[in-house]
Amino acid sequence: MSTAAEAMTAELRHAARVLFTEIRPVAPGDQVLITADSEADQHVARAAEAAARAVGAEPTVLTYPMCTPVGPVPEPVAAAALKARHWINFSVGYHLYSDAFHAAISSGCVYLELTGMDADMMIRTIGRVNNALLDEVKALLYRKSQAVSTLRLTSPAGCDVTMTVDPAGDPYWEDPPENGGWPQMLGGQSGCMVIRESANGTLVFDGAAWPPDSLGLLRQPIVMTLVDGYATEFSGGPEAELYEQWLRSFDNTEALMFDHFCYGFNPGVRKPSGRILEDERVFGCVQIGIGATEFGSPAHSDGVVLAPSVWLDDQQIQADGAYVDPEIAALTDRLSA
Repeated sequence: MSTAAEAMTAELRHAARVLFTEIRPVAPGDQVLITADSEADQHVARAAEAAARAVGAEPTVLTYPMCTPVGPVPEPVAAAALKARHWINFSVGYHLYSDAFHAAISSGCVYLELTGMDADMMIRTIGRVNNALLDEVKALLYRKSQAVSTLRLTSPAGCDVTMTVDPAGDPYWEDPPENGGWPQMLGGQSGCMVIRESANGTLVFDGAAWPPDSLGLLRQPIVMTLVDGYATEFSGGPEAELYEQWLRSFDNTEALMFDHFCYGFNPGVRKPSGRILEDERVFGCVQIGIGATEFGSPAHSDGVVLAPSVWLDDQQIQADGAYVDPEIAALTDRLSA
């Protein structure tokens, strides 16, 4: 094995240890389900298995044919998830929002979505990152965003959307419940609860969009007109046409509904790659969800806005991708150091 390969293997082992000591801490005897479909990086799955076993947990790795991009979870996998305390998903076909996911959460399982993560991504986004500081940034962005009435998002590509913040808050960004299950995502993302029907303006994805599986890294921007929370018009070229056709193919109004607003700030991700897990966390980006599954949409898609500017009421906190709020910048500058 070359020196470079040995170094990467060592870093992967370190990142896997961080996964189970900082990101998703496990206790001796915990049942840990690790799913890695046929397209997943099996080196990552095996490194995670070894790391979980090293801290005394009892990991089980399941591999099965990929479902693209989101398909029914194989019944044996769904059954195993019901008995797991932790479910780590490395599969390329992600399981978030699936029936198996909801059943596992209801049974008390903590689900960590790491869809499509390979060794390089795990090292960059987990092993080399100050994860405690990521949590501080997440909490601060959520707290500041929830404290205002309105949010405005613009970008050099022509994005200009205004929305109203829901004072009820978003449990997704708050501390998890002491008992019972919950979903968890890769660090480097935060957000706030937005009243979906309040989103109006021009939304432009110019980094990435996925699904559909035929998209990913964008060559041309996808431009959408939002009217009272719904995408009504699309423009921008072949990828925008494909995106509109995919969303409308479900023949469900809620598939066109603005769903969520998120900040991305993982220092291990500096540009889009076409893999949505890390693209949503490009340092300084904003990520928007389209397709309100809570309202019955059969589809959900995420898109990335690069170099965004964000105003909370009349206070600008981000300018062309850089955080300009002094309190936030003090933390994000440390992340980048």
